Amino acid sequence: MFFRLSADAVILLHLAFILFVVFGAALAFRWRWIPFIHLPAAAWGIFIELTSGICPLTYLENHLRRQAGQAGYSGGFIEHYVLNIIYPAGLTPQIQYVLAGIVLVTNIGFYLWLILDRRGRRSA
Repeated sequence: MFFRLSADAVILLHLAFILFVVFGAALAFRWRWIPFIHLPAAAWGIFIELTSGICPLTYLENHLRRQAGQAGYSGGFIEHYVLNIIYPAGLTPQIQYVLAGIVLVTNIGFYLWLILDRRGRRSA
């Protein structure tokens, strides 16, 4: 029971991490220290996406599932849990590059907005 619950907790952590990678820059408007955590997380997420790598959290979840007597799964978290929700059928490397670009552009946009907002407040 402990290992199954732990594996489920890893799934929730993994999903939270993905959301943080995509939208974490928006939190910098509230907390000035967020970029120190978000930028490395976003870089990791973009790296994993561009290289079609598998996040270590996937390995941890699979290990916990096997410890619980359940079958692990092949592939990564995205492929197993959210592929049909987030990614369209027929995912290609080109589509993955576009998705990584969306993450990058979204975060650059948030950070530029934040910098301009803070500069505007200083001059006012």
